Amino acid sequence: MMNGARKHSRRVGIFGGTFDPIHIGHLILAEEAWFQLQLDCIYLAPAGDPPHKQGRRMAPVEERIRMAELATADIDYIYVSRIDADRPGPHYTADLVRLLQAEAGPDTEIYFLMGMDSLRDLPTWHEAGWLVEHVRLVALSRHDVEPDWDALEQALPGVRSRVIILDMPELEIASHVIQQRVRNGQPIRHMVPRAVEAYIHKHAIYRP
Repeated sequence: MMNGARKHSRRVGIFGGTFDPIHIGHLILAEEAWFQLQLDCIYLAPAGDPPHKQGRRMAPVEERIRMAELATADIDYIYVSRIDADRPGPHYTADLVRLLQAEAGPDTEIYFLMGMDSLRDLPTWHEAGWLVEHVRLVALSRHDVEPDWDALEQALPGVRSRVIILDMPELEIASHVIQQRVRNGQPIRHMVPRAVEAYIHKHAIYRP
């Protein structure tokens, strides 16, 4: 690199969640974020023990990670990260971001992908103020959820300038619906990638 040339920072997305299971909707949202924000890559990080879902039965983390790997095997800009699953709980988003930020390097701009309902609940998150200060928050637009900006600003001053609202396709796919369909013996072929469907049936995941 020539002297005086400025190195451009990398744009890295973090897409956390239980992914129980990962489905076509997750992949479409990741693709739209990658394209609209011109991200270099996205770390998809299945959660090991998310505090806000304690008490809810989930598939074992190893199975959720394997399904995520199968779903993204041919998507070169998505990396499935074990960083959240392999550390002891409780698992907080701020801790996940710190770890991935350290892994990605100092010249990296972090974009954290979240749902509109998560944005609404952001003031209740552990170290929410730190997140607002250190990452760009990307809210994936849902037409049935509108953020209360006045309440958010009162709880987290400056949050509005740190949030990017992305317009997303309307998707009617949810992990809990897929689980129920599997339990009922109903097809899920067009809801998850074919490799994920085969894995779910082979290992009897979500069967009663």
